[in-house]
Amino acid sequence: MSAGRRLRVEADGGSRGNPGPAGYGAVVKDAATGEVLAEVAESIGRATNNVAEYRGLLAGLRAAAEVDPGADVEVRMDSKLVVEQMSGRWQVKHADMRRLAEEARAVLPAGRVDYGWIPRAQNSHADRLANEAMDAEAAGRTWQRSTTAPGAAPAVPPAATPAATPAVPAAAPAAPAGGGGEPLDLVLVRHASTPLTEQRRLSGRYGEDPGLSESGLVEARRAAECAEVRGADIVISSTMRRSRQTAEAIAERTGAPVLVDPQWDETDFGDWDGFTAAEVVRRWPAEFAAWSQDPAVAPPGGEPLVAVERRVRQAAAALRARWAGKRVVLVTHGDPLRALLRDCLGCGAHLQRRIRVDPASRTLLRLHDDGTSEVLAVNRV
Repeated sequence: MSAGRRLRVEADGGSRGNPGPAGYGAVVKDAATGEVLAEVAESIGRATNNVAEYRGLLAGLRAAAEVDPGADVEVRMDSKLVVEQMSGRWQVKHADMRRLAEEARAVLPAGRVDYGWIPRAQNSHADRLANEAMDAEAAGRTWQRSTTAPGAAPAVPPAATPAATPAVPAAAPAAPAGGGGEPLDLVLVRHASTPLTEQRRLSGRYGEDPGLSESGLVEARRAAECAEVRGADIVISSTMRRSRQTAEAIAERTGAPVLVDPQWDETDFGDWDGFTAAEVVRRWPAEFAAWSQDPAVAPPGGEPLVAVERRVRQAAAALRARWAGKRVVLVTHGDPLRALLRDCLGCGAHLQRRIRVDPASRTLLRLHDDGTSEVLAVNRV
């Protein structure tokens, strides 16, 4: 291989049923710095795990070729089958995989690509993208990239970033609201406590993904017994473990099914993940100051607040359209919850950090079909 630029492709695919509903994800990084340059993901209908993994490989190679068609590429996957077959050590016997392998070999010259196996834990980024694509398909949506890679266009145009677009006009009457259709009653539940919550450490969507602590399990059971969640038609959760555990406790008590939606995942805090706010201020003083003042600024390697706002608005609109007239319990995280609450109140991003939402607390909203909203309660514990 040459001594020029080197890219790293991490790819994965999965099938829920094997064969069953399937999808893939791939990320392209600068091999030297780890900088994320591109992300791709897609639901591919009914397929096997192996076919989904090959589709992820193909998409990752094509994305790398778009980033820099002259770069050398190291492919890293946790599928030993794909790695061994693409390295030429194993035969490709299955017709569908043979076709995909031939397409993958045609993307870049053979001398510029090498393959290596990595443990599944080291392929979590691509795995997360694949699951996001499958979850989006299950929710009736098309997967959309929710973070912005360095050098890519921001998720929201800069002109739209100074404040969230209000869902309630300043002159709107407090009540009655709505255009005559059935409203959606939405119970927002912040996930219960984790060890990182108790230490007041940042815990973003691509971080450690901890489960609930012992006290958190107690909080989740208490939330499942509260009056606000009774009569729930559906429980919707982010993909993150702490939210799913909280949602499962509520679903077990109410009998409502659980739907997982990655649009409600926590902010990607990038390099700050796992640190307390005080530690971030000491280590990244300038970056923290800029992030605190401008919602379009992202933590190093992370996601700006405007991107969180954008996906929250999209997800809320989908909830309003699909679950009108129903009672929905939504288990999510601090930033998405505050962003949705601000949107309902017509508040700017400068108030994001002033809204308190405790672990396992409940915030009650009523979303009407004309786009207006009512806030019925905030941070009940």
